[in-house]
Amino acid sequence: MSPVLLFVILIAYFALLMGVAWATSRNANNDSFYIGNKSSNWMLVAFGMVGTTLSGATFISVPGNVGIDAFGYGQILIGYVIGYIAVAYILLPLYYRLKLTSIYHYLDVRLGRRAYQSGASFFILSRLLGATARLYLVVNILQAIILDSLGVPFWLTTLVILGMILMYTYEGGVKTIVWTDTLQTSCMLIGLVACVVYLLTQLDMTVGQSLAAMDARGLSTIFTTDFDSPNFFLKQIIAGAFIVLTMTGMDQEMMQKTISVKTLKDSQKNLLSLTLILVIVLSMFLFLGGLLYLYAPLAGVTATGDKIFPAVVMGHLPAAVQIIFLVALVSALFPSADGAITALTSSFCIDLLGLKRRDDLSEADKVKWRQRVHLGFAFLFLLLVMGFKWADSPSMIVVILKLASYTYGPLLGLFAFGLLTTRRLNDRWVPAITIGAPILCGLIEFNQAHLLGTYRLGLELLMINGILVFAGLYAISSKERRDPAAVAA
Repeated sequence: MSPVLLFVILIAYFALLMGVAWATSRNANNDSFYIGNKSSNWMLVAFGMVGTTLSGATFISVPGNVGIDAFGYGQILIGYVIGYIAVAYILLPLYYRLKLTSIYHYLDVRLGRRAYQSGASFFILSRLLGATARLYLVVNILQAIILDSLGVPFWLTTLVILGMILMYTYEGGVKTIVWTDTLQTSCMLIGLVACVVYLLTQLDMTVGQSLAAMDARGLSTIFTTDFDSPNFFLKQIIAGAFIVLTMTGMDQEMMQKTISVKTLKDSQKNLLSLTLILVIVLSMFLFLGGLLYLYAPLAGVTATGDKIFPAVVMGHLPAAVQIIFLVALVSALFPSADGAITALTSSFCIDLLGLKRRDDLSEADKVKWRQRVHLGFAFLFLLLVMGFKWADSPSMIVVILKLASYTYGPLLGLFAFGLLTTRRLNDRWVPAITIGAPILCGLIEFNQAHLLGTYRLGLELLMINGILVFAGLYAISSKERRDPAAVAA
């Protein structure tokens, strides 16, 4: 299909997004930007969060990674289920009791201002790196299939896409994103189903026959039983649970949408519904990956990893499927980027600038500050996407999970210390602990051959990071409780 026609379709899709954004952002204020006026429909939030959780990295990288790790991602998926249940029944009740706008305010109440600022800072770092890695992946694909042939440079593509995201998040924030994410998730899932159905048709196989063929080629193996392997199943399941605890339950972007639901009960329904949908959808992405690796040799496609899905679709499937793929790909891009920029803006304004507490600023001044921060993060996104372009990795899902091990570990340690102990911190040493633990993890990983023999670290590095932070916090704490009421909360 002509790149020009695909580009026109892309513009038309964006125009639709802008229409939805305009309709939902009228009469928006700071409260609607941060938490959607606490009036979001839990069903819409649950469905839209599917798009945010999956992102372009899932859309491209999970199917592509089947050629490397077969269905091994299923081990992590089992852990996800455990993690979402823990978030719904342990963390959400706490957030609702404290009536939080920023979840990191809990750290202020329980542990102190330095802990609060450290937690918010690591969220900002985590989300900046994770969201830009996801954004890079999709922009790179769009560049390859459309924009390189039109002579559009990579940096300009990134700039325009970020400009688009700014246009529909600038005013409405969460209130707008709940609706745009719902639209985008729908398009992404339609694209997934369409590609699965078409490939099954081309292979002339039923679901059962295709699974048998995958099994014969070693593509359907889920569990790794080698203890020394980074993919050992117990490590992956436990790591999956902790990934959700941190990347969802201790992540302002995900919780910002979740706590925008009016009641705790509905918010829990939102998370449990999200869990069920994710299990189904991620299983389908793994199945799609298997189909791609069955089809690729027949079509003469040699691409692997993140490149196999676009190579098969754009090179060998009909125009209608290409259009669906493009819309689905763009739909996978926007939910992760728009929500990230909004959540980063919220956290920076509330947690680091303290705009909610600033009585010396008028509401109009607070809005101006929020908008400046919003623009600033968009610029940072541009710089970091260009950095990922320079680094280039064959599997961005691996990169994203690795980054999470380092940046979410301090959040895990901080929240665990607050929830599991009643000790009082010497707050001034918290930044040193939260910075030192990831550095120590890096040293351990770099020297693991000498320290651990044949054993290789995988995603359990996140837990090790959290344990190190917890131990460091314990070392700088005393038995005196900071605030009995806060601990009880």
